Amino acid sequence: MPEPLLQVSGLHRTFGDVHAVDDVSFTLNEGASLGIVGGSGSGKTTTARIVVGLESADAGEVRVRGRVRPARLRGRARRLAGARQVQMVFQDPYLSLDPRTSAEDVLRETLRLHFPERDPVPRIRELLDQVGLGARAAEALPRQLSGGQRQRVAIARALAVEPEVLVLDEAVAALDVSVQAQILNLLADIREQTPIGYLFITHDLGVVRCVTDELLVMRHGRVVEAGPTSDVLAAPQHPYTRLLLDSVPHPGWDPGRIAEARQELAVSERSGATS
Repeated sequence: MPEPLLQVSGLHRTFGDVHAVDDVSFTLNEGASLGIVGGSGSGKTTTARIVVGLESADAGEVRVRGRVRPARLRGRARRLAGARQVQMVFQDPYLSLDPRTSAEDVLRETLRLHFPERDPVPRIRELLDQVGLGARAAEALPRQLSGGQRQRVAIARALAVEPEVLVLDEAVAALDVSVQAQILNLLADIREQTPIGYLFITHDLGVVRCVTDELLVMRHGRVVEAGPTSDVLAAPQHPYTRLLLDSVPHPGWDPGRIAEARQELAVSERSGATS
C-alpha cells in the first residue's frame, strides 16, 4: 500500500482550559480530497493551521510523505522547503494580497523567492492560464478585481510553489453561488491535472458533497464521525452530523427537525458524560 501523502496523528492543542484540538488523526492520499466540517469552535481551522505550520501542536505529529514536519521551521531554506510542501488558501484573499501589487507581480515575487534560478515568465503565463485569469486581470491591483478573481490569484500563488498539499480554509465561503461554482470547478480541474491533495475546511456541506472523497466531522475539538463523504452524508451515524444535515434547507425540508436533532444530540452528550 502506498504511503499517505499527508498523515496527521494524535494532534492536541489547548488554549487555556479549552481543548481546541483533541486527539485528531487522519490521512490524505495523493490526488485525494478530504473535507473537515463542523461549526464555529469545532477545531477545524486550528487543525488546518497546525498542518500548515501556522500553529504548533501540544502533542501529535504531521507527516508529509512519511517525513515529520517540524513544528517550527528554522532557517530560510527550511522555511521555504516547508512552505513548498503545504500551502493554504484563506477565506478572504484580499487580506493576504498586497494592495499595491498586481496579480502578475504577486506570482513573480513568489517564484523568485522559491525558485530564484528559474525564468519566472513562462511559469507566470502557465499559472494565469491554469486559473483562468486573462492579461487585464493579471495587470490589475487586488481592489480592481472581483472576489472570484482575487481567489484565483490566491490559488495561483499557492500553486506557484508546487505544493503537495493545498489546504483551503473556507476558501469559497465569501463568494456568491455562481462564483463558488467556478472556483470549485477550477479546483476540480487542477486536481485532475496534478497529484496534489486537497484538505477542505468548511461549514458548507454542499461544498464537501461536491469536492471531497472523505469527510471528518468535528465537534469541540474531536472527530465525531469519519468516512467516505457519500456514506457520511447519506447515512450519518452521529447525532451532531445529523444536526448539521437537518440544518441545511432542501426540497421537503422540515425546520422542526432541527429542534429534534438538537435534543437528540443533547441526550447523546449527556449519556456520554455519565458513561
